[in-house]
Amino acid sequence: MWKTSKLFFWALAALLVLWQIPSCYNFFAVKPADAPFTLYSPVIGDFAMLRFDEEKRMRYTDASGREYTKEQFDSILPAFYCRQLVADGRFPDSICGRAVTLRQIQKANFNLRLSPSNLNAPQVGLQQLLESMSGRVDLTLPDDVFRITDTGIEFVRMETNQIDEEKSARFTEAMKRKGFHFPACRISGNPTARKEYDEGYVMLDAARRLFHVKQTVGRPYVRAIELPEGLVPEYLFITEFPSRRWLCFLTDTGGGFWVVERDSYAVVRTELPSFDPREESMLIFGNLFDWTVKVDRGGEKCFYALSAEDYTLLDSLTIPTPDRSWRGLRFTSPKDKFVKPRF
Repeated sequence: MWKTSKLFFWALAALLVLWQIPSCYNFFAVKPADAPFTLYSPVIGDFAMLRFDEEKRMRYTDASGREYTKEQFDSILPAFYCRQLVADGRFPDSICGRAVTLRQIQKANFNLRLSPSNLNAPQVGLQQLLESMSGRVDLTLPDDVFRITDTGIEFVRMETNQIDEEKSARFTEAMKRKGFHFPACRISGNPTARKEYDEGYVMLDAARRLFHVKQTVGRPYVRAIELPEGLVPEYLFITEFPSRRWLCFLTDTGGGFWVVERDSYAVVRTELPSFDPREESMLIFGNLFDWTVKVDRGGEKCFYALSAEDYTLLDSLTIPTPDRSWRGLRFTSPKDKFVKPRF
């Protein structure tokens, strides 16, 4: 027994050494290597970059190396710095030959962050379906949750933990009439009342067909979305941006990035190169004229500028950001939310 205890003690000590030495080295010796803050400027037709030099002074440049003052930098990114330009009395009446107002700019601005840890985390399997046409300005959370089973959709009253048979049958029948094959293999929604409007959920059924499901005045709204030939959706990301232009973004099995437009339900592929949401993180800053898309591919940060009109690629930029940290034992990862030993 004593020998077993000693073996366990020394094994635990070795494990702690393997874990702590690399962590301590990285904490004290390794400096973070990150890309500068970068946005595409439609005014100059290039990426604008904000960074600190070796003397910790703020520098405002573009990808070509041209220097700008702080005020000039605000002017070449009018959508991002619109509030500052208004405060200074310098907000333009037109941008790139297009007449604009502050309201138009603010409504079109959006940002979206996609992280592998959100996809790779355990899923609860219970969702809340809000009322999308309540007639009130503020949204409210429902008193039930739903889950997708092999035979239909089930609504469960949270107070009594009982299935609402009537509501479940009504929604299940509506989905089946539109051709939904249970169970769902993917589902994406934003169940919170802290938003301007609600679009319910986008779902992939068992045959990987795309559907839009929401609740309008207590009744089910189900729409089958026609997909382009050959498109096999993989992951869904509902948007609900203030402009209400898009219903969701999606990726296909080949890594293509697509948008689903809200009013027409048109499914359009962007010219963004391959993106794997389980391994790569993405950050999008969108405005009335373009999107700046940042994709973190481990050893490099890739920036892409897409046209906000037709999603064509305007420009791209790659900045190497090598990881100089000392490899060793870790228990967490930015790619998932599991705690387990890994090298």
